[in-house]
Amino acid sequence: MIPLRDTIPSRSLPVATWLLILANVAAFVFELSLGGRELERLTYEFGMVPVLVLNPDARFQFGLDGHPWLGLVTSQFLHAGWIHLIANLWTLWIFGDNVEDRLGSFRFLVFYSSCGVAANVLHLYTNPNSTVPAIGASGAIAGVMGAYFVLFPTARVVTLVPVFFLPLFVEIPAFVFLLFWFATQFASGMLALGDASIGGGIAWWAHIGGFLAGIVLLAFLRPRGGRRRARRATSSAD
Repeated sequence: MIPLRDTIPSRSLPVATWLLILANVAAFVFELSLGGRELERLTYEFGMVPVLVLNPDARFQFGLDGHPWLGLVTSQFLHAGWIHLIANLWTLWIFGDNVEDRLGSFRFLVFYSSCGVAANVLHLYTNPNSTVPAIGASGAIAGVMGAYFVLFPTARVVTLVPVFFLPLFVEIPAFVFLLFWFATQFASGMLALGDASIGGGIAWWAHIGGFLAGIVLLAFLRPRGGRRRARRATSSAD
């Protein structure tokens, strides 16, 4: 299932969402300007490599500088290719503007970054021996999806569902779409715990950690009265 858009328009200009999109695009353009070795070094230096975080001395063996925990934040702005970048930023655009409406731009930036860090921490805990850099905004965006799950459960997500190579466009309640998405991430994450090769290079537990962090952090960062406004907004979307 490929989400195309939701049915709730933004009430204000999503400044923070746009800034995050532009920051990710700028970082990716910089990646494209690097040669193979330079890009590899950048990925290990600013990506989140569990072994190098838990064993900082190992960084010297890789010839790396910088603080070992820096990648918990900087990895959120690196991507492995155009498809990786576009898929993440499209999802951020669909769900981010509405969550930003409820939190405000500054709170949204704090929320987004915190979800990304929480996502990386759970990936670190579940893959402590991994030497593969974890990069991408998907953990932070999963947090945005978790907040959307709470704030707009009755909104609709216009979704493309390929059926025998034919495009089928359906409106799915956000509650159903996001719950199904989370279930697939959790099932894949559980399988990957037993066999890392099943993961297919996807940090499933980062997605799980980000989604759950989004639900928890929303309770602390949502302004007073947010629940009442969100309820009116979701009711009008039915």
